[in-house]
Amino acid sequence: MLKIYTKNVEEKLRQIGSRGELTWQRPETQIVAKIIQNVRRQGDRAVLKYTRKFDGVSLQNLRVDPLEIELARGQLDKTLLKALRLAIKNIADYHLRQVPRSWLIKTGRKSRVGLRYSPVSAAGVYVPGGRAFYPSSLLMNVIPAKLAGVPRVCVVTPPDKNGSAPPALLAAACELGIDEIYLCGGAQAVAALAYGTESIARVDMIAGPGNIYVALAKNLLCGVVGFDKLAGPSDCLILADKTANPKFVAADLLAQSEHDPQASSLLITDSLALAKAAAAEASKQIKKLPRRKIIEQSLDNYGGIFVISDRADFVRLADLVAPEHLQIMLKDAKAVAEQINNAGAIFIGAYSPVALGDYFAGPNHVLPTGGTARFASPLGVEDFIKRTSLLEYARSDLQAAQKYIDVLARAENLTAHAHSVQIRLKGKK
Repeated sequence: MLKIYTKNVEEKLRQIGSRGELTWQRPETQIVAKIIQNVRRQGDRAVLKYTRKFDGVSLQNLRVDPLEIELARGQLDKTLLKALRLAIKNIADYHLRQVPRSWLIKTGRKSRVGLRYSPVSAAGVYVPGGRAFYPSSLLMNVIPAKLAGVPRVCVVTPPDKNGSAPPALLAAACELGIDEIYLCGGAQAVAALAYGTESIARVDMIAGPGNIYVALAKNLLCGVVGFDKLAGPSDCLILADKTANPKFVAADLLAQSEHDPQASSLLITDSLALAKAAAAEASKQIKKLPRRKIIEQSLDNYGGIFVISDRADFVRLADLVAPEHLQIMLKDAKAVAEQINNAGAIFIGAYSPVALGDYFAGPNHVLPTGGTARFASPLGVEDFIKRTSLLEYARSDLQAAQKYIDVLARAENLTAHAHSVQIRLKGKK
């Protein structure tokens, strides 16, 4: 199940890392393009048709009754409701520190320039379904949008077999003041948010992870609507040495793999003994897990334990993989963490599992996948905010700058630009 590699480590890591790359040659691309086209032309009719086809559910209406959302809290176990509320507090406290402030500076006696931050007018949040439902994803996407000040936030999520959404998801939405939820998923939901339908008003920004069809729809609709990021299959890299507990390491590899058959769970270690112990522990622990088949598929295809001889390779290979989640269980975990440049989130020490970040600690769990942590960041408040540059000059300050503007404009052969300044400075005020 978990193979141990001692040779060609870098080559194998690159091979696994390329599994989620989005290319125009993927066979799903044309399918997604057709879905988008049909939703744009047919609106609700197309969305309902694809919901029947892909989710096996016939709906009369896409929108969940707001009363059903409000009543969902009463259906939840009190412990679960308390956990949701504590998670909301932690996530909100963390993201509140991300809210930017507009600013202005004086550039002359009567002139100033600045930057104004303003939220998008409407945001759509995609909450995945299918193999499982994710109230935590709703929290991680809606809370930053709310803190950004977005006036309208709506949610789309695939319906369950009963043609509804699970009470935990509805209760989470209710806790955040969300009463606009639509039962649709996949590329059809993304297209509906981007273009609008009879039931779903279009939005300016879409956030939230999904499957390959959701990712491709985002890719194809880039420029029509804003997106958070192109999330692919989830991934985790663990760095561990002989001081790590193999039971913890194995449990974390299994936890990541239960997401999806395409999820990737990797361990890099300088201890062959730990490698063997972690593999044995994984084989033992998996027997008790209900999602065993998914885990086995994931580990067979995209899992692995890599044994290195040089500790310097911990940092080098971690930056090469640029993982979504990076767990560090080394004797010098803090020192190594400070050297890592490419990672969506770093979990330092034996008692900082990925599950802590997924649900409760506060940092966002919508993270760059597939090696995109080389240039991308976790979802945050700033993803729902636009920046607008501000310029206000007085005549005297424009006059002082005129000769420099003139030189630069004429160097680019844009004489009309130079003229637009000159005409303001001719004659009296």
